[in-house]
Amino acid sequence: MNPIDIIAIHEVLAKAVSGLDQRNVALMEPCFTSDARFELEIKGAGEIPPFVGREAIMKLMTDSMNAHTEDRRHVISNIYFESAEEGSARVVSNLVAFQSEHGKINVMTSGVYRDLVKKVDGQWQIAVRHLALDVPF
Repeated sequence: MNPIDIIAIHEVLAKAVSGLDQRNVALMEPCFTSDARFELEIKGAGEIPPFVGREAIMKLMTDSMNAHTEDRRHVISNIYFESAEEGSARVVSNLVAFQSEHGKINVMTSGVYRDLVKKVDGQWQIAVRHLALDVPF
């Protein structure tokens, strides 16, 4: 995989979480393919049905944004490629989510993203996102 694609993939991962933090759907929405799938696993929470399609994922995100008043920051790190081929890659990254309210910052949760990204019409997008959270928040 060439360095330009690697940087573009890092950027789409960053925009997806930054859009959520900034409550900016326009930044987040193009990060996902139209038929994207978001699988959420929360340790101890039981099975959660997947969110299928960009529209369903954006509803999940906007519902989350509307359900809280505090500022949130999702920090992704330790990004690496499990595999890569022409037009797709499997990417793993760590997540730590913070919340800030009333002058205090707290760690909400941590977890691991496992993403399948694809190049669609020249743009990298998340096709499948699996998020395994270590603790509920």
